[in-house]
Amino acid sequence: LKDFLDATIPKGQEEIPWSVMALVLVVSRLCNPSSELHIAEHFYGQTAMAELLGVPACKVNEQRLYRSLDVVLPHKEALEIFLKNGLGEMFQLEYDLLLYDVTSTYFEGEAHANPRAQRGYSRDHRPDCKQVCIALVVSKCGMPIGYEVFAGNRTDVTTLQEIVETMEKRYGKADRIWVGDRGMMSEKNIHFLKQGKRRYIIGAPKSALKQFEQELLREDWQSIRDGLQVKLCPSSDGEETFILCRSRDRGEKEKAMHERFEKRIEEGLKKIEASCSKQKCEPVKIATRVGKLIGRNTRAAGLFHVDVKTEPDGRAKLIWRKVEAWRDWAQLSEGCYLLRSNVTDWSAEDLWKAYIQLTEAEAAFRIHKSDLRIRPIWHQKDERVLAHIMVCFLAYVLWKMLGELCRAVGLG
Repeated sequence: LKDFLDATIPKGQEEIPWSVMALVLVVSRLCNPSSELHIAEHFYGQTAMAELLGVPACKVNEQRLYRSLDVVLPHKEALEIFLKNGLGEMFQLEYDLLLYDVTSTYFEGEAHANPRAQRGYSRDHRPDCKQVCIALVVSKCGMPIGYEVFAGNRTDVTTLQEIVETMEKRYGKADRIWVGDRGMMSEKNIHFLKQGKRRYIIGAPKSALKQFEQELLREDWQSIRDGLQVKLCPSSDGEETFILCRSRDRGEKEKAMHERFEKRIEEGLKKIEASCSKQKCEPVKIATRVGKLIGRNTRAAGLFHVDVKTEPDGRAKLIWRKVEAWRDWAQLSEGCYLLRSNVTDWSAEDLWKAYIQLTEAEAAFRIHKSDLRIRPIWHQKDERVLAHIMVCFLAYVLWKMLGELCRAVGLG
């Protein structure tokens, strides 16, 4: 990494090479994630990094670390290509299966001058904060290939075409299989992938299960491990394959959720019904209460048919019943999910195993957020935010590299 930066970053009049300062940032992010100020005033001087890197602690200050962020950022694309090729050769990695996922990370502060800082769907459960979205592409073992940063209000489904074209421009259009969850699913994206003769395995929305009701009822499932069954359902035109999956653990979880939300809605409706009987209630207010109740328990909302009527004297009357047809479908589909692919020469087990590798991308985000503390972002300027994310990405590359080295020598 240092040699690459030395060869890439133009030599200036700086006393300390920028490549070394970049290493200070990346290694510090890996070992003890903190701010540039904390690195300069505490962490660097309290460790052996000065001896290891040959840079006295007195030469590492906050402003020099900030300037190194600015210098390294323009070389992001070249650095990703270098790492992909170097790590691929070092560990004999295959890039025939690319896993793609998106997460978000939030800001502390208003970030008024940053156009990417927007409010959107927060995976961190911080809708009160502005955020950016990070799209990450990794190999099937979780080794990162590259990433892009999008505005915080960008939806996942709108990022797929851009990221695929970016990766193809950077690494060439090889015979790869793209794997994504159902958040990437849209007919427009499917058309884009097919048009470019790209192969894909992608999660389908839960609503698409309805068209496979008869298949769910049949008993010709293939058990690929304890508690998991799959079956292939070729499309009518033969160009795609749908993979039905049924998980026992997932089914038990969804059943418990349905029962819990059903109980909440039923108890809430009885309370509202009692209120209507005891006193004169305005129909609009009762409808609002019902709406809030259903909105808080959407998992079982389809089980209830609710109507608010107005009596001759103007008071509200609540009428509700359970829709047993919804319950029948819920019980049949609990634990089931659907995959969609144009890889037609693989078995159901192989397709499922390829899709489940998405957990590697999810694990990468967990490491970024917990161990590398990519969140919250304290920087306010767009370039500094991008550089902060880049440092976290490089620290994750070191994380994975150390893991692969341990695996290679039998340490697990």
